[in-house]
Amino acid sequence: MTHQLDRNAIDALLSNAVATGAVPHVAAIVADADGVLYEGGFGVRTVGGDEGPITPDTTFRLMSMTKMIVTAAALSMRDEGLLDFAAPVSSYLPEFANQRVLTGFDGDEPVLVEPNTEATVHHLVTHTAGFSYWFWNEKIARYEQLTGTPNVVTGKQEALHAPLVHHPGEVLEYGINTDWLGRVMEAAAGQPLDEIVRSRITKPLGMANTGFEKSAAAEANSVTTHVRDENGKWMSVGDIVGPDPDWLAGGHGLFSTPNDYTRFERALLRGGELDGVRILAESTVNEAFQPQIGDLEFPAELPTTDPGASDTLRIGPGNTWGFGLLVNKHDSPIGRRAGSGAWSGLCNTHFFIDRESGLCASIYSNTLPFVESDGAWAMFQAFERAIYAKA
Repeated sequence: MTHQLDRNAIDALLSNAVATGAVPHVAAIVADADGVLYEGGFGVRTVGGDEGPITPDTTFRLMSMTKMIVTAAALSMRDEGLLDFAAPVSSYLPEFANQRVLTGFDGDEPVLVEPNTEATVHHLVTHTAGFSYWFWNEKIARYEQLTGTPNVVTGKQEALHAPLVHHPGEVLEYGINTDWLGRVMEAAAGQPLDEIVRSRITKPLGMANTGFEKSAAAEANSVTTHVRDENGKWMSVGDIVGPDPDWLAGGHGLFSTPNDYTRFERALLRGGELDGVRILAESTVNEAFQPQIGDLEFPAELPTTDPGASDTLRIGPGNTWGFGLLVNKHDSPIGRRAGSGAWSGLCNTHFFIDRESGLCASIYSNTLPFVESDGAWAMFQAFERAIYAKA
């Protein structure tokens, strides 16, 4: 299949996003099974600094785009018989049996009850275990505030023991599931998560610039996270993730470059193989792009409970969850075909893999809040429209 892209139009919309202040910087790549079709970078790594320009080899924090790489490694382990998705989480991590469900508050006292059923590894993989994030769930935001429990980006061990907000299997509630999954994988494999990911995903695919820690060269070529100051101008706040984390965060811990992550996307687009190296069976990749949560759906809208971290996410109805991927059940009005897989990272990184059209794409800024409606989110949607304008 031959894909036609208007590269000049994509350059124009991305450079304009930087020039108008919608984002301080951006890198983007579009590819198909055979290679890269478009790549571009605009802006600087740190506003006000003297660092060089953004390129497809600039290092970004992936945040939740980490989840699909970790999920792919978990699927690899499952296929080898090292990890049982049907098993209770507590069979790998006995301390998980202490998790409780937050049903509400009695004044300022959290009300916690026993789960109706045991959470399984499959629940973690599909975000149906009952966990949440503070920026999209009012109950967990209040719980963390009242109890002093840190959120997961601090890297503190206590953050993992925030309660469930639903009984396992009842609701698709996006949350810290993949952080727990990473710990399950470590217990099952007898290896740290970085070694699991390196041996199963990044090393076979030649993703030398992807990992939980940055090399000196990657550090020298990294963006910093930006927020708007009181005048609406972008300013750097460094790194939002706490230093020296207590655990390797399967939900948000990876750094990567657009070029590296595109190799991972292309491997999935090609059914689990790239350049003669196979990381997953084609049947397993097919599973990842199929609904894995029964009749449950991903919420059409997730109102923000922390505007500094995220705007309200509005993706509309008709979306489900596969393995590590949001899967749209119908053609997107702006491009993607039904059955595409996609996800994002809190600092405004996004990717999608459209197997029907034979395209994958990703776009990277490191800014907050997530999905700022007239900033990074509008740019991402315009980017998708431009990709499909001639497709």
